[in-house]
Amino acid sequence: MPKPVSEQVVVIAGASSGIGRAAALEFAGRGAKVVCAARGEQALGTLVDQIRSAGGTAVAVPTDVTDAAAVRALAETAERAFGRVDTWVNNAAVGVWGRIEEITPDEFERVMRVNLLGQVHGIQAALPALRRAGGGVLIGVASVEGIRAVPLHSPYTTSKFAVRGLYDCLRMELAQEGAPIVVTTILPSSTATPFFEHSRTKLGGMAKPPPPVYAPQVVARAIVYAAGHPRREIAVGGTAGAAYLGQRFFPALTDVIFSIRRIGADMLHADRPDNGIDNLDGPIDGPGRVTGEYAGRMLRHSAYTWLIGRRRRPGELALSGLRRLHGLARQRQKAVSAGRPLTPPAVTRGG
Repeated sequence: MPKPVSEQVVVIAGASSGIGRAAALEFAGRGAKVVCAARGEQALGTLVDQIRSAGGTAVAVPTDVTDAAAVRALAETAERAFGRVDTWVNNAAVGVWGRIEEITPDEFERVMRVNLLGQVHGIQAALPALRRAGGGVLIGVASVEGIRAVPLHSPYTTSKFAVRGLYDCLRMELAQEGAPIVVTTILPSSTATPFFEHSRTKLGGMAKPPPPVYAPQVVARAIVYAAGHPRREIAVGGTAGAAYLGQRFFPALTDVIFSIRRIGADMLHADRPDNGIDNLDGPIDGPGRVTGEYAGRMLRHSAYTWLIGRRRRPGELALSGLRRLHGLARQRQKAVSAGRPLTPPAVTRGG
């Protein structure tokens, strides 16, 4: 089992706003030491000030997740500051709204570099640090769009399908190795973060989250829960459960539903013009916010997540057991290679 959250050192990539910022505040409120990373230095500064003013412990490390060397330096900074890393959260993401034929190849590539390769860089920086700590938890924030595609958001949807597959591969590789590192994928439903104001849009107006919409703190609590009680995947919000069912049993019918303009297009348009500002190529100046400008009703709890979404499945227990068996086999192999006895020598008593 991982350490209690109150004793952990946690790195969060993509901590300046939205879910990442909410998670940093939640971890700090539970007593964890938090290393906050993102591109926006001002937003990171206000986040660390907020944590410290409440009695928590945090440091800011400006980091662009598309820069592999910078992400490795993030891990090194965390270890220098606090001695180790216990949990690593990959959360950074950007988006472009519009029809596929309207989105440029450069825009597609940029989304992939941040949303997918940024998580690859995080994994490759986190694993050595987690091994040096003797194990830990690696959390990847994907999306309900990693379960079910939605129209007019193809770069983001594509990246989140890829992210979900990435963590599935990693989970099996670590189990084969017997590494004491557990991988959890978080699958949030629509969340009222600044993501929609920060995204680039070709919709003719600002995008908005389709209902039902959850407060960012609901996702943050799921992330913190995973740090102490890792699960294979945690679906946040009832929409994620519906997406599982629809994609598993009625994928073509779900295509039909999302092809209805009132559902698959009109619900994505906010009643305000695009401000022309986005964070696709660089950070947005400002102090950073947890919640966006969504004016509708936000759900602050998810019964689905509490009762079903974070439940441990039988296969997870089997994988955990297999990982332990492989870990023991690896320890035995190392002991044999080093010429050490596998069991303590018998004690001989003289007469």
